[in-house]
Amino acid sequence: MEPQRSPLLEVRGNIELKKPLIKAPSRLPLPGTRFKRGPDQMEDALEPEKKRTRGLDTVTKIATSQSRAPAITARTQTQNQITAPKVPKKTGPRCSTAIAMVLKNQKSGPAVPAQKPGAAAPPMVGGRKPTKRPAWDLKGQLCDLNAELKCCRERTQTLAQENQQLQDQLREAQQQAKARGAECRTLEGELARVQAQAEQGQQELGSLRARVLELEEQQCTQEGLLRELQKEQLGLQEERRGLAARLEEQERRLQASEAALSGSQAEVASLRQEATGQAALLVEQGERLHGLEMERRRLHNQLQELKGNIRVFCRVRPVLPGEPTPPPSFLLFPSGPGGPADPPTRLSVSRCDERRGTLSGAPAPATRHDFSFDRVFPPGSRQDEVFEEIAMLVQSALDGYPVCIFAYGQTGSGKTFTMEGGPGRDPQVEGLIPRALRHLFSVAQELGGQGWTYSFVASYVEIYNETVRDLLATGPRKGQGGECEIRRAGPGSEELTVTNARYVPVSCEKEVEALLHLAHQNRAVARTSQNERSSRSHSVFQLQISGEHTGRGLQCGASLNLVDLAGSERLDPSLALGPGERDRLRETQAINSSLSTLGLVIMALSNKESHIPYRNSKLTYLLQNSLGGSAKMLMFVNISPLEENVSESLNSLRFASKVNQCVIGTAQANRK
Repeated sequence: MEPQRSPLLEVRGNIELKKPLIKAPSRLPLPGTRFKRGPDQMEDALEPEKKRTRGLDTVTKIATSQSRAPAITARTQTQNQITAPKVPKKTGPRCSTAIAMVLKNQKSGPAVPAQKPGAAAPPMVGGRKPTKRPAWDLKGQLCDLNAELKCCRERTQTLAQENQQLQDQLREAQQQAKARGAECRTLEGELARVQAQAEQGQQELGSLRARVLELEEQQCTQEGLLRELQKEQLGLQEERRGLAARLEEQERRLQASEAALSGSQAEVASLRQEATGQAALLVEQGERLHGLEMERRRLHNQLQELKGNIRVFCRVRPVLPGEPTPPPSFLLFPSGPGGPADPPTRLSVSRCDERRGTLSGAPAPATRHDFSFDRVFPPGSRQDEVFEEIAMLVQSALDGYPVCIFAYGQTGSGKTFTMEGGPGRDPQVEGLIPRALRHLFSVAQELGGQGWTYSFVASYVEIYNETVRDLLATGPRKGQGGECEIRRAGPGSEELTVTNARYVPVSCEKEVEALLHLAHQNRAVARTSQNERSSRSHSVFQLQISGEHTGRGLQCGASLNLVDLAGSERLDPSLALGPGERDRLRETQAINSSLSTLGLVIMALSNKESHIPYRNSKLTYLLQNSLGGSAKMLMFVNISPLEENVSESLNSLRFASKVNQCVIGTAQANRK
């Protein structure tokens, strides 16, 4: 770095170089001037002139000293710009930033120091710029130099601070350089590690090449083995020729045996006569067995009629995890007619009405409602126990009697669990649909030994907002319900079919499971206040059964209908309805309307009315052949064990009690 010059010397040098010398006005007489007085008179004449000149000089000094400060300040700023200290070059972003800050501070320049009160300013003449001080005004010049010295000292302090900042930045840059060096050493170490890995890869490549050579040697060995096998094949062909010769010899021996067999044909004839007698006995036994089968069917049907062609079972689902436990007196299951050993057939529901009270202010006693059904299943009942009660009814479909089984109740009461079962493929929680089809396949196989041949065709539809949808639809038709309509199978036929619906032949349990899984995915569900996934439609599983006995020319046909009805909640007109609630409202109206029509149809059948309102609902219209006098009907009324659902539970039980009081008539088999 170059040594810095003293600011005072620099200012003085600038003043001596740039400031022109101002000569003082001479008081000598101009040439050619004539003095008519003597020396004494001349001094007397000049005395007033001196006084006037001194006064003028004093004023000039004061004015010059006052106006000289700005000029000196301007020269100082110019001098600072010219003599800016040289900053050593630094690398890195911090050093360049520091140099830019120093240059900015140098350009801006220090503030102009305040004018001392004792300093004289150059005189102002007519408002113009101040003139330079005369050479004889040493006091004013001294004041100017003092002001410049003060400015230089302030500048020196500023430069010292900037120098300190640059030194700090230099130290920080050095620290960053050390960090970069450490990082560089780390990268060098990583480079060495990568190089070591590359060397290891080269070694592995060498081992792989050795392995390739070894495999090539093995290939050569295998080729040699193949040639040996080809030689062995030639030997086997020779052996085959020898076996062919032996076969010809055996054929000759067989011909001799046939000749010996012809001698025993007389014995065979006698055996045939005996077989004919056995066949006649077998036919007789078959006739007897057929008569017993017909008698079994008649007695089976008679037993079902004694139980009732329309029966009602009540099932109470268990309390789910997270639900409040109801009080013990809420639901009671009295013993059956034969004592505790008999299954229960009655149910008692206790209801507390908080709006009623006694005169003393105490709550009114609970009101008990008693109901009686063909069978009552408590919450602990298993799926196999429920199916055991309807297994004989399901078997009636093989005998040619239409069978219809309903699951009725509010949302969340266990209808779908009763009909289809729980999630997964646990055989313990299978519903009525898979159990019924397994039972039918088993019985049909047993009857096959008596000459009966059965075929099964399944369909699965839902009725949503009075629109029929095919739950077995796949591809682009999935979810389209407008194309399905209920029509007669043909002119003059009483059989009903659903147009554009899939009718799938089934013969085993796996095919039925696939259909149930597909239908479960396509069914219309929604979230309600009672259930997270509530069924908002009636699902109808129909199984068309056709039986034929070719030996006797007998045919029978019937349908098994397993129906999972939608939730039977009442409408609450006081609720505010949003866009989603309006859809639930329309669904609930359609559900309640179809359920009401179902009750009217059952009542009309019981009263033997001439007009049955089947067409008032798509549900009853589709099931009309399974609801009449030649059909057997069973209704499961499912209720919730929670006390908060007592109102809906009582409504379901009252509806089921009315159905249980109906008597449809004697069923007739559909035989040809």
